[in-house]
Amino acid sequence: MEREAATSPNENGQESDAAAIRRHPALFRAIRRRQNPRLRRSDITVTDEAAVKKAVKAASLGNAMEWFDFGIYAYLAGTIGRVFFPSGSDTAQLLSSFATFAVAFLVRPLGGMVFGPMGDKIGRKKVLALTMILMAIGTAAIGLIPSYDSIGFWAPVLLILFRLLQGFSTGGEYGGASTFIAEYAPDRRRGFFGSFLELGTLAGYTGAASLVTALTAWLGSDTMDAWGWRIPFLVAAPLGIVGIYLRLKLDDTPAFLQLQESNVHVSEAATAVETTARGDLAKIFRTHWRMLVLCIALVGAYNITDYMLLSYMPTYLSDELHYSESHGLMILVATMVLLMLIINQVGRLSDRFGRKPLLMTGMISFFVLSAPAFVLVQEGSLLAVSAGMLMLGLSLVCLLGTMSAALPAMFPTNVRYGSLSVGYNLSASLFGGTTPLVITALISVTGSDMMPAYYAMAAALVGVVAVACMKETAQQPLEGSPPSVQTDEEAAEIVEAQAPTPKF
Repeated sequence: MEREAATSPNENGQESDAAAIRRHPALFRAIRRRQNPRLRRSDITVTDEAAVKKAVKAASLGNAMEWFDFGIYAYLAGTIGRVFFPSGSDTAQLLSSFATFAVAFLVRPLGGMVFGPMGDKIGRKKVLALTMILMAIGTAAIGLIPSYDSIGFWAPVLLILFRLLQGFSTGGEYGGASTFIAEYAPDRRRGFFGSFLELGTLAGYTGAASLVTALTAWLGSDTMDAWGWRIPFLVAAPLGIVGIYLRLKLDDTPAFLQLQESNVHVSEAATAVETTARGDLAKIFRTHWRMLVLCIALVGAYNITDYMLLSYMPTYLSDELHYSESHGLMILVATMVLLMLIINQVGRLSDRFGRKPLLMTGMISFFVLSAPAFVLVQEGSLLAVSAGMLMLGLSLVCLLGTMSAALPAMFPTNVRYGSLSVGYNLSASLFGGTTPLVITALISVTGSDMMPAYYAMAAALVGVVAVACMKETAQQPLEGSPPSVQTDEEAAEIVEAQAPTPKF
C-alpha cells in the first residue's frame, strides 16, 4: 500500500508521496539520483574554439556553393522558360520553368532519407562532400543541355533529370550541416554560430544573382537567350571543386571518430549523436510525429517567405511589373548584402533573448508588413521598390538568423539527424520549391499582383501558431546531449551548481 501511495496519483497524491518520502528518504534519494544522475566534469564538453570556427566555416562555405548552384536556376527562370519551353504564352513558359524548379524539391525528402543513414556509416564529411559533387554535376550538366530548338522534346526531359539530381543532393545538405554546427557549438553561442549557415545561403544566392545580373547587363537579353545563360551553370563546375575540397577538409565529429575505433570507449551522449541516422525512420514518424509536424509548419512558413523574396521576387519585378531583369536583380543583391551584414547579430540576439522572440518577430512582421511592402514595390520607383524589399528582408532575417539553431534543438540527440532531415525536406518539398509556381499560378488565375503578399501572410499566420507551440531552447544543452561550454570554468560552475547543499 505504501508503494502504491508513493507512485499512483490520486486526489491525495501529494500528501501520500510526502508521507512515503518521509518514511523512506534514502530510497527516494537513490531513485532521484538514478533518474537524474549528477554530471561529472568528464561528461561536459569543453569546445575548442578554433575547431568550432573551422567546422562552421567549412560547413557554411560549402552551403554557399550549394545555394549558388541552386540560385542560378531561380534567377534564370524566365530565360530557361524561353529556351526549353518555347511554345505557348509568356505565362505558360514561366509556369513550365517554375514547375521544373519545383520538381527538384520532390526528391529532397528522398535525399534526406538516403543521406541521413549514409552519414552514420561512412562519416558526415564524406556525405557533405558527396552532396557537393552531385550538385556540381547536375548544375554543370544543365549548362550543356542543347536547347529545345536543337533536340526538341529531349531538352526539357534532360533538364528535369538534372534538376532531380540537384534536388536529391540538396536533400542531404541542410539537416547534416545544421546538425553538424549545432553539435559543435557551445550552448550559449549556438545561435551565433548557427547563423553562419544561413550567411552561406545568402552568400550563394548573392553570388548567383550578381553573376546573372552582370552577364545580362553585358550581353543583353537576346544573347543571354542564345547562349549566355549557359555561363553561370558552367561556372558551377570549378566552384564545385572548391566546395568539395572544403567539405573534405572538415573534421568528422569526435563521436564518429571514436565510433570507428571499436576498442575506444564512447560516451553515451557521443554514441547517440552518431547512431541517429542509422535509426528506423518508422520509429521517427511513430514516436516524434508531434515535433515533425511542428518542424514542417515552421519550415513551411519560413521557406515560403524565403523563396518568395530570394527566388521569386526578380521574376515578379520583371514579368509582372515589367522591370528590367538586371534592375530587379540589382535591388535584390543590395537587399541580400544588407541582410548578410546583420544576420550574425540576429544570431547573437537569439542567444541572448531566446529563439522564440526572434522567430515570432519575423513571423508577425511578415503578416503585418507583406501587404504594405508589395504596395510599395508596385509603386515602381527605385526608392519605393527598395523600401518594400527592405521591409521583407528585415522580416526574413529574423528567421534566417535563428532557424538554423532552433530546428536542430527540437529533436533529441538519438533522432536529431534523421528527424530534421525528413521534416525539413518534406516541408521544403511541399512549400518551398512550389512557392514561385503557386504564386505565378495565383496571379494568372486572379489577375491580382498582390497574391505574393497574401500568400506570405497566410504562411506567416501558420508560423505564428508554430512558434507559439515550440519550446525555448536558447542557452540550453541539446536534448539528449550533455552541456557544451566554452571554458573549463563554465564546466566547473555547472558541476558545482548541482552539488548537494551541505547540512549543518
